[in-house]
Amino acid sequence: MGPTLLPEHPPTTLDPGDRATLLRIAQESILHRLEHHAHLHRALRAGDYSAALQRERASFVTLHLDGELRGCIGGLEAREPLVIDVARHAEAAAFTDPRFPPVSHLEAPRLRYHVSVINPAVPMHVESQRDLARQLVPTVDGLILEEALVLGQPRRATFLPAVWESVPDPEAFILHLKRKAGIPDDHWSEKIKVWRYTVESVE
Repeated sequence: MGPTLLPEHPPTTLDPGDRATLLRIAQESILHRLEHHAHLHRALRAGDYSAALQRERASFVTLHLDGELRGCIGGLEAREPLVIDVARHAEAAAFTDPRFPPVSHLEAPRLRYHVSVINPAVPMHVESQRDLARQLVPTVDGLILEEALVLGQPRRATFLPAVWESVPDPEAFILHLKRKAGIPDDHWSEKIKVWRYTVESVE
């Protein structure tokens, strides 16, 4: 079977109103936690929002402060309505990303928000790391890399398409993702599985 090709430009499914709502909900989720020590996503009713925001879809929420990454949390599998998923991950990005301390009251007004709405992942059929690099579409493809282990949990990691901005070379993109997954630089085996996906970017 040959490689599965994805559209060069993923389809847009959210109208401007939906996109604005997601950014507002992300911000309100963080402020709600700061001001009320409560979780906005538990209070939201999906039925109050558009049909597009009620659909079960996965998302990542990325926060930037003064041009620097301040948090990024999300999921790849659709488990709940998009509007609730974004609220949940915005709060998590602000307060539970292990790379950063919790967002403070002083920082909150200066945050910039980016929501990546995840389209379903598609398995890729590759023969080698070089073959994978050849098939990737820079700036478009997100990538999931997983190696199943005989004992223990599989080694697994993902890069959103936004990572291409800092790692534009496909070979380097794969290498950095392998390191994130805990896979040695020079290692490749038939147990490694890869999927690619696209995102709808909201900012």
